[in-house]
Amino acid sequence: MRITKAEFLKSGTNKSHMIEGDKPEFLFCGRSNVGKSSFINGLCNRKNLARTSSKPGKTITLNMFDINDKLIFVDVPGYGYAIRSKAQIAEFGKMIDEYIKTRKQLKLAFLLVDIRHAPTEDDKTMYEYLKYFGIKTVIIATKYDKITRNQLPKQIKLIKETLGLSDDTLIPVSSETRFNLDKVEEIFDEYVK
Repeated sequence: MRITKAEFLKSGTNKSHMIEGDKPEFLFCGRSNVGKSSFINGLCNRKNLARTSSKPGKTITLNMFDINDKLIFVDVPGYGYAIRSKAQIAEFGKMIDEYIKTRKQLKLAFLLVDIRHAPTEDDKTMYEYLKYFGIKTVIIATKYDKITRNQLPKQIKLIKETLGLSDDTLIPVSSETRFNLDKVEEIFDEYVK
């Protein structure tokens, strides 16, 4: 599905703030500074739909975007950002937990990891958490443009082994060069009525 329309709908911090309706929802999660906002902007062909920053930890709410009047993207706060207070980290965890447990519209999660490094403990925890609740998950390995083509097989193997991937899809992408964004777009086709 080619994305031709994308607009910010609203931000929220709990289920009472969620939008009504039955459009399929797609969750975007990953550690701070993994390139979540850039990935969303790349998919939508927009520079500033999701706000990017040189400082990690910009997203502090669940941000919802309407896509082609058919889907909803939900961008959640990044994890693993050391400067956050313990209280703020707990609030983020509660907010994401409530969303995942209560949203019947949630069809799939994109878990973003940095292709240059092994997934962190937080990445593993998030992946296990999504699997525990039966959320279909696609692993997006960001920043493909930062490695050489020769490094790709080794990095893919490292990510798969670290997360213990079996049947879930892993797609290396670059928001800078748009590498493999078309493969991600194809995923939405099965959810569009």
